[in-house]
Amino acid sequence: MATRAEDVLGVPKPVWKTDDVVMLQDMAAKFLEAEVLPHYERFEKQQIFDRAVWRKAGENGLLCASMPEEYGGAGGTYAHESAILEAISHVGVDGFGIALHNSIVAPYILHYGSEEQKRRWLPKMATGELIGAIAMTEPGAGSDLQGVKTSAKKDGNHYVINGSKTFITNGQLANLIIVVTKTNPAQGAKGTSLMVVETDEVDGFERGRNLDKIGLKSNDTSELFFKDVRVPTSNLLGTEEGQGFVQLMQQLPQERLQIGGTAIAMAERALALTIDYVRERKAFGKPVIDFQNTQFKLAEMKTEATIGRVFYDHCVERHVTGGGLDPATASMAKYWLSDLQGKIVDECLQLHGGYGYMNEYPIARMYRDARVQRIYGGTNEIMKLLIARSL
Repeated sequence: MATRAEDVLGVPKPVWKTDDVVMLQDMAAKFLEAEVLPHYERFEKQQIFDRAVWRKAGENGLLCASMPEEYGGAGGTYAHESAILEAISHVGVDGFGIALHNSIVAPYILHYGSEEQKRRWLPKMATGELIGAIAMTEPGAGSDLQGVKTSAKKDGNHYVINGSKTFITNGQLANLIIVVTKTNPAQGAKGTSLMVVETDEVDGFERGRNLDKIGLKSNDTSELFFKDVRVPTSNLLGTEEGQGFVQLMQQLPQERLQIGGTAIAMAERALALTIDYVRERKAFGKPVIDFQNTQFKLAEMKTEATIGRVFYDHCVERHVTGGGLDPATASMAKYWLSDLQGKIVDECLQLHGGYGYMNEYPIARMYRDARVQRIYGGTNEIMKLLIARSL
């Protein structure tokens, strides 16, 4: 199915998909089909992946592919991370949280960490010894990152962190967490700082429950609590306090691009599965694909998915070639592609008829898993506000 999903649109290979990127995507798909897919139902039921799978992913070069080789990575770019996340969606193991670890958490350390921080943390992230998470959202602050209440107060050569976070992806497994804090609440956004917490090294850190979600069941998502958690001042990301909000704004475009990539890859898989299904399924004595309504619906979806794929490829090319992906365009990718994902998956489920509503069919899981894409990474309503500012 990985190859079928890749080829269903027939879009020419983009410039950024060089031979080594294509090879990585093929290798990632084979790894996921062999090492993850056979266990995926169990991961969904237990609502968390086995930590050992992360280690295997590290051994096979699927962690920190875009990190420099000197820090244990593979020396690639976001193109290589995109190959991995597309393989995840094409194979259908969407709950595997390595994309966040790879192309959201690790880049913060690479771009803002000191040399000592990079050498300390990135090699362990590349092996899976450290699993990354970023703790932004709080019970009272979601898309409004300026409203976070978690504090980090300086005490000698330490910071003391107090507060709570929620909806944190990889929250049960993560042992390296970037925490969005306020080091100076009086300064608003300018008082925001990013702190790295190694959970195995501190007291006062607690994980709440593994949250029971509509979809992406196998991706552990948690509440986190910090009560007088002491971390060395050397765990601050950046050269001084107050740089956190700017750091977040600089890195959020890649996170939003990643969500767009996940969206179009799932849409491709949904379309491929549905085309196969309507060719086999018969109604009134003939295959469902022979009905004009089916053909028109699939024609519409293939057209829209092709537009989405070309737009995503354009965004990736801008991002990896140094031309720069501006925040407004990244917001367009996130909002439009995730909306499209939801539309296509819904239409594909309809073409499955009653079977589409049965959990044993992959389209049912995709229907559940797709919904959160319009919420996390900044809601699609926030994306429209950001785009409007560019007018």
